[in-house]
Amino acid sequence: MRTRTPQEPRTVVVTGATAGIGRACARGDRLVLVARGAAGLRAVSAEAEAAGSPVRAVPADVADPEACEAVAARAEAEFGPIDVWVNDAFVSVFAPFTAISPAEFRRVTEVTYLGYVNATRAALRRMLPRDHGTIVQVGSAIAYRGIPLQSAYSGAKHALQGWHEALRCELLAGGTAVRVTMVQMPAVNTPQFDWVLNRLPGRARPVAPVFQPELAARAVLFAADHPGRREHWVGGSTVGTLVANALAPGLLDRYLARTGLDAQQEEDRTRRGDEPSNLWSPGDAATDHGAHGRFDAEARDRSAQLWASQHHRLLAAGGAALLGAVAGAARGRRPR
Repeated sequence: MRTRTPQEPRTVVVTGATAGIGRACARGDRLVLVARGAAGLRAVSAEAEAAGSPVRAVPADVADPEACEAVAARAEAEFGPIDVWVNDAFVSVFAPFTAISPAEFRRVTEVTYLGYVNATRAALRRMLPRDHGTIVQVGSAIAYRGIPLQSAYSGAKHALQGWHEALRCELLAGGTAVRVTMVQMPAVNTPQFDWVLNRLPGRARPVAPVFQPELAARAVLFAADHPGRREHWVGGSTVGTLVANALAPGLLDRYLARTGLDAQQEEDRTRRGDEPSNLWSPGDAATDHGAHGRFDAEARDRSAQLWASQHHRLLAAGGAALLGAVAGAARGRRPR
């Protein structure tokens, strides 16, 4: 097993690195940044290098398993063994299921589900012989709870969840030190809502509450450092959705049928006819769009739930100490 001193930078591969969560993760360590968009890759590489990180930008479509293999080979040839691989690349379609063509549905599945599978396979080919490495899957509350108008994306995320659980069991059974973990995300303020293939009457938007990609990235980096936890949930909305779906999925069906269509479109229902789509070609091939979408005014950069999740042992110890103090005070007040 390869050992690493605390001061030595890791080799980290990030897919979907030019926008949103992937871009916000591109800080620190030795970075191999993977995406399709040339302009986005140039911009995120410049940002990471300015922050002091050695960077290799690799244009690749994760739907192609050979491209993922080439990414892994280049990463190790130039930076050494891969320590962490973060899967974040995805595409989606905002439309009723009957308005999505078979080719479009297949494309979403090939990128959003099979892209993670392809990349993870390439990473494991190198990590397993060394008995070292961590793979972080960027998931979503939608992995457990499908929503209307995103049937292709919901299906891909559900598939990702089932595959991830099976893989995790296999790794545990094999006794390897290689770990996989998954981070279930809430709605995030990313540029995807301006370049997703959209057939709705209005401009696509995330379901509120919306969080900034930097908050999500902090959760991903925490997960990379704590891969023993099978999942990490981000945001009270994610927790509420998953709990409600576990306890009363039928009621949640009806609630989303009533609210889900409006919640994913701008209120004025106006949409330009020339909106770009990144389904088949990158939305940032010629123009960099940055990490954030257009929802900065409402997006949150803090989450009490995430803090509590990451400090649960401290909270448990504090709660136990408080209970002990209360019990001691109660004993002291008993009449003798």
